[in-house]
Amino acid sequence: MSAVPPMPPTTAPGNVPNHLAWAIVSTVLATCLCCPLGLIGIVAIVFSSQVNGKLNQGDLEGAQRASANAKTWCWVATAFAIIGLLINIAMFATGGMEQYMMMMEQIQQAQ
Repeated sequence: MSAVPPMPPTTAPGNVPNHLAWAIVSTVLATCLCCPLGLIGIVAIVFSSQVNGKLNQGDLEGAQRASANAKTWCWVATAFAIIGLLINIAMFATGGMEQYMMMMEQIQQAQ
């Protein structure tokens, strides 16, 4: 006689992460490091801010959807921040914009 206890719910009401801090940080970093493309993180902030409101209304399913969407857009903004950081590192390592402009002038003069 073995009894299997019931599985606890995967997400208890009121325990849905809103990812708001991640959304704000990733948006700011992506905007600073990757120019206007980083503003896509505003979508993450909007979905993050919807989570608590939906929980207060009793819409657990809607809150979970908003949380999942916020997480997805947070990853997108984080990816832009990482790409921007890599571009900045590459620009710094190769001498920056000034070195790039000198190289382009040399190529144009050679033609």
